Amino acid sequence: MDRRKFIKTSAVLTGGIMLGVPRIMGKETQTVDLVLVKNGQIVEMIRKTLDMMGGMSRFVAKGDYVLLKPNLSWDRAPEYAATTNPELVAEIVRLCFEAGAKKVVILDNTCNEARRCYDACKIPEYARQAGADVRFVRENQFVETQIQDGTQIKSWPIHQEVFNADKLINIPILKHHGISGITSGFKNMMGLLGGQRGRIHRPFPEKIVDINRAIKPNLTIIDAIRILRRNGPVGGDLKDVEQMNTILAGTDRVLVDAWAARIFDLDPQSLEYLKLAHAAGMGQIDTDKFKPVIYSFKA
Repeated sequence: MDRRKFIKTSAVLTGGIMLGVPRIMGKETQTVDLVLVKNGQIVEMIRKTLDMMGGMSRFVAKGDYVLLKPNLSWDRAPEYAATTNPELVAEIVRLCFEAGAKKVVILDNTCNEARRCYDACKIPEYARQAGADVRFVRENQFVETQIQDGTQIKSWPIHQEVFNADKLINIPILKHHGISGITSGFKNMMGLLGGQRGRIHRPFPEKIVDINRAIKPNLTIIDAIRILRRNGPVGGDLKDVEQMNTILAGTDRVLVDAWAARIFDLDPQSLEYLKLAHAAGMGQIDTDKFKPVIYSFKA
């Protein structure tokens, strides 16, 4: 499915994934678990996304400690689409507090030098203004964690805040990656790992699935506002960046990554890690059967 076909098709999709039928004010309402919103301003798009899913209060309860995991890993300004959009992250922070969160923490074990990454990507600046606690990562903060049912990895050091937080929200940017094809939800969890992370790239599909057996976000929000089409994950050339003005969110992390692949003009079945995750019972992969509810601010 190429980009033009995707846009044309998505404009008329009305299918949705429903989970349960809760009652609100005496009326039955369906809970939407996969949403794609496009063609608006960032703040209105993310607010519409969460509204369509039942509100942030569906995911964040009063008094919760929420850990947000955007991508801060590269010494790149936001326009290069190597890191998550800072305005998007800040608005998610506000939504968490509006839902009653007691504390919102952001951290990432960066690939480039941490202070340079944090300064360049602008996420700390925006997120702190919204009330978040943005932290640097220390080596003594990782906990050796057993990977239940791991096929290639039996244990790995994972950041302690993954287990301290009440809720984990994954906020990756969608971009090209030379090894995995794309980097989206599953791969973004590598920023919560310690140890020799380069070992995870061989063999990547099995090992990234193993890591995601232990780290389980409550919600995944894909930043496809700008996407890095080529030379990822680092980028550095604005010619490689495409404006998509899209946010994708869902509770099924396999299906979210499958639809992220579609946005990127890739067949999810071509991504070995998604096939393995689906086979392991971690989520759905069939984008023909399971479609998002879509809202566009412009025709």
